Amino acid sequence: MSEPVIRMEKIIKTYYEGKPNELEILHGIDLTVNQGEFVSIVGESGSGKSTLMNIIGVLDRQTAGNYFLEGQDVNSMSDEVRSAVRNRRIGFVFQNFNLLPRANALKNVMVPLMYGETKVKDQKERAMEMLKMVGMEERAGHRPNELSGGQKQRVAIARAMINDPAIILADEPTGALDSKTGHMVMDLFHRLHDEQGKTIVLITHSQELASETQRIVTLLDGEIVGDKGGAR
Repeated sequence: MSEPVIRMEKIIKTYYEGKPNELEILHGIDLTVNQGEFVSIVGESGSGKSTLMNIIGVLDRQTAGNYFLEGQDVNSMSDEVRSAVRNRRIGFVFQNFNLLPRANALKNVMVPLMYGETKVKDQKERAMEMLKMVGMEERAGHRPNELSGGQKQRVAIARAMINDPAIILADEPTGALDSKTGHMVMDLFHRLHDEQGKTIVLITHSQELASETQRIVTLLDGEIVGDKGGAR
């Protein structure tokens, strides 16, 4: 059996460590996600899911415990290596899209490639390929303020996919969208999962969205209180 994409052991996250107002947000999280799984992490506001997402996404460090991403010990990585891992191995999709306002769709999708060695011509070709995949090639020259919410999120998904990441980490990806558009975005995630075998971790407070995924991990007060198969 291959090494899981994500393996977390006894993850603790504490803020204000050693101070009188010390606050432990995550209390010994054990989580394994295998290649090709579509997992949702669901919980109410304050359950610790954003804190957990930041650790999974190598945006923050845990206070204690071990985290292995594709078999590599994230704890032992330098800041430079962590930055490279975030850029190349994790595709982020955020609730508020995080697109550059002055750049058109094509340039927004190219952003993760700008830190690598790829030639500009090849970057453009790859970015256009990704826009085609999400049905946005005809809007390549449009800036974010000329796109609808659903179109912005499709551009963000194309950007997340451009480096062929090990995991797509989606934080409330339909939170800023109406219900119909939200379903279209979820359909796109299902396509990436079903057709390309992508490992997807969806962070959401919505039980309805979570029920569309293969597996639902429920967080409550910084602990995993449920881990079961979803509908698909």
